[in-house]
Amino acid sequence: MQEMGKMLVIAGVVLAVIGGLLWWGKGFRLPGDIFIERGGFSFGFPIVTCIVISIILTVVLNLFRR
Repeated sequence: MQEMGKMLVIAGVVLAVIGGLLWWGKGFRLPGDIFIERGGFSFGFPIVTCIVISIILTVVLNLFRR
């Protein structure tokens, strides 16, 4: 039961850090992210950012499993 509590605390800290980064890094865009502005319309799709976050999370989670 202690192991599960430890994992929940770690997951909470990780989510808080990710939330803080997303909050402070609103304008952060990597090359390859799609962002279109036309008139009163704007559309953003951070494809490269999503791929980078996915790779980082995969590595971190694989380290915790071992």
